[in-house]
Amino acid sequence: QVQVVESGGGLVQPGGSLRLSCAASGSIFSIYTMGWYRQAPGKERELVATITSGGRTTYADSVKGRFTISRDNAKNTVYLQMNSLKPEDTALYSCNVAFLNGHNYWGQGTQVTVSS
Repeated sequence: QVQVVESGGGLVQPGGSLRLSCAASGSIFSIYTMGWYRQAPGKERELVATITSGGRTTYADSVKGRFTISRDNAKNTVYLQMNSLKPEDTALYSCNVAFLNGHNYWGQGTQVTVSS
C-alpha cells in the first residue's frame, strides 16, 4: 500500500508565492515519476509539472518560468515552488506518484487560492 500526502496549499495574493510538498510512504520501490496536477472548478485536470527519478522535468507552458519542481529521492518527496502566482492558478493541486511497474497513486489534493 502506498500513501501520498500533499501539504502547503492556502490563500495567497496575486504575485505571491507558495511551496507545495508531497510525500510518498508505504510499500515504495522504484518510484519513477512524481508530479503535480491541478483542477480548477468546471475544468479538466491538467498537468502542472513532473520530475523523473533522474531529475528530468516537464512543465505546462502556463507555469514555465514561475514554478519549479524538485525532488528528494531519499525522502520520496516532491516539491513545487510557485512564484508570481496569478488568479488563474487557483485550483486543487494533486500529487501523482508513478512506479516503474506502471502503477500510480494520487493524493487527496491541496487547495491553492490566489485572490486579493
